[in-house]
Amino acid sequence: MTLILTRDTLNEHIGDEVGVSPWTDISQDRVNAFAEVTIDPQFIHIDPERAAMTPFGGTVAHGFLVLSMLSYFSGNGMGVSMEGAEMGINYGIDNLRFISPVPVGKRIRGRSRLLAAEETKPGQFRFRQQVTVEIENQAKAALVGEWLTMAIAP
Repeated sequence: MTLILTRDTLNEHIGDEVGVSPWTDISQDRVNAFAEVTIDPQFIHIDPERAAMTPFGGTVAHGFLVLSMLSYFSGNGMGVSMEGAEMGINYGIDNLRFISPVPVGKRIRGRSRLLAAEETKPGQFRFRQQVTVEIENQAKAALVGEWLTMAIAP
């Protein structure tokens, strides 16, 4: 569920957890498709036999694949927007860190906390969320960062 704010509630949820997405599988097919689309065929992502001989012990998801899942997670439990928004856009990411690789076959999910919300100009609302992508049954997250998004709500 997306947290929908209004001008009156713009700052009511600062510091609150926005939400948590459902778990999502990171399959070899998904990783292979991402490698093809991004022209990044590094063997640690697409060659299970060679990757098994690395410290990872098998193939791992691209860090940018994990990062790109934020958009999906946002629409599935950890998003924030404005009432009447016509669209939402990515604005940037600050302090992004890839903490732990995601082994193929694991599941990940997104978690976010609203750090700031402001109307930057009439009808444009910028949000700063602390985002974490968790790996099922692992203590260390896959990534953490501060995601900036904008909602256009005339």
